[in-house]
Amino acid sequence: MNSSIDWRTRAENDADIPAIHAINHAAFDRADEADLVDALRDDPAWIAGLSIVSTLPDGTPVGYALLTRCHVDMTPALCLGPCAVLPDYQKTGAGTAAIRSGLAAAARMGEPFVIVLGHPTYYPRFGFGRASEHGIGLSIEVPDEALMALTLDPAQPLPRGTVRYAEPFGID
Repeated sequence: MNSSIDWRTRAENDADIPAIHAINHAAFDRADEADLVDALRDDPAWIAGLSIVSTLPDGTPVGYALLTRCHVDMTPALCLGPCAVLPDYQKTGAGTAAIRSGLAAAARMGEPFVIVLGHPTYYPRFGFGRASEHGIGLSIEVPDEALMALTLDPAQPLPRGTVRYAEPFGID
């Protein structure tokens, strides 16, 4: 697949919902993440404008990144994920484009903090670092290097505490 595609990004619209479901299902080869995104749309954690698609020049969505409300103890933050790309377009920059667009939109909204539970070799390219180094943890056991945090506002240091995800994530 050509890695020099001119990715366009935008917030999802209602017409994108079936494509977003299909992207998440295909990327993870199971329905869990696709169903999670659908459940989050009906949750108070959903923030309009932070469900981002990356599209081909013709407007077809092939990549996806979602930011929803979470908390670090009582401090509001955002959770990045799921992030997904159709298998035929993986490693082409579609995911990177969606994530960068989502982080930029969050910064424009004044959101200072983002948490991600994901691949420790992928997310540092966006500025994420090990959350435990900032006193951030989870109530469940995960590999230390997989939980990462980012401040979008250098004037605001990351809060310390336990990440509380939206109910559809199923993490207490």
